[in-house]
Parts: sequence; structure tokens; C-alpha cells
Amino acid sequence: MKIKMLRACFAGAAMSGLLAGLLSGCAAPAEPQHYAAQTPVLDVQRYFNGRVLAYGMFQDRSGTVQKRFTVTMQCTWQGDTGTLDEEFLYADGTRQRRVWTLRKTAPGRYTGTAADVVGEAQGIVAGNALRWNYVLALPVDGKVVNVDFEDWMFMIDEHVVLNRAAMSKFGISLGSVTLSFVKARDGNGAQ
Repeated sequence: MKIKMLRACFAGAAMSGLLAGLLSGCAAPAEPQHYAAQTPVLDVQRYFNGRVLAYGMFQDRSGTVQKRFTVTMQCTWQGDTGTLDEEFLYADGTRQRRVWTLRKTAPGRYTGTAADVVGEAQGIVAGNALRWNYVLALPVDGKVVNVDFEDWMFMIDEHVVLNRAAMSKFGISLGSVTLSFVKARDGNGAQ
């Protein structure tokens, strides 16, 4: 009887450990401060200044690529206020334009607005990482749907920033956007 109880206890402890491991794998992403010591440091005003190119895709929640696109950005700053003028070209030939106005509100803190952003985007920078949270009004089948975005950007080197954005509605995953930003090496677009 004691052996059966010991086995049950060990099995329960092993199951608890496994469950704890699985649940920790489902935990929310780290806060930006988790990356505070990471280099190179992402200086938003320096990196997103001048011409920046981006290459991206949208994947639905099953992982299927639904859209591929390129973005040409012209970025300028006047003090702590920046304008990021984005021209999207999708693989199917359609085009879209989004103009962001960014404002540095405190060290490591930014807000952003654009015509299709509901309210203000909130950004926090620490080390090589930037996290944006915002709601985007997206046209879907003739309607406009407000979708939550959690954008994470990571500076890889002085020319490349990688971006992964999780899209959700009512806490349910809708898919993700992956982007690779490439900063022009000579300031005029040449790589």
C-alpha cells in the first residue's frame, strides 16, 4: 500500500512539474526592461530617420501566409516629433499608405498616431527592443474591424531591425505580421 502511495506521489509531482513547464511556456512575453542590457541599443530617432525599407508577410493563426509586401519609409524628425511616411506594395499589386506621427514623451517612451490607429499607440524602448501596443482599424470584407496589435522590434545591427506583431481580437489570436527593416547604408537607399 505504501509503495502505491509513493508512486502516486511521484507521478503527481512529475505531472505538476510538467504542467508548470508547459504553462511557463505559455506565459506572456517579457517586458521591454528584460532587454535593457542588450546591444546594440535601439535609438528610435536615429534608426527611423531617412530612408528605411521593410519586407514583410502576414500569417493567419494557422501559420498560412496570406499577404506578402514591401514597405518604403521616409522618416524625418523635428526635435522629439517624428514622421514615418510608409508606402506599402503588396504582392498582388495593391498599394497602401500610412503616415505615423511619433512623439517621444519621456526617456524610452513614445506615443504614435496614424489615420487608421484608434487612439494612440504606446511604445516602450529598452536596450535593443521596442514594444508597441495599439489598435488598428482594418478593412475586412467591406467592414472596419478594430484589431489589437502587440509589436516587438529588435535591433540586430545598425542596419537591421526585426519585427514580430501579434494580432488579436477579444484576446483571440488572428495571426501575426513579420517584418525585416533595412536601414539604407548611405542615407540614399543604397544597400
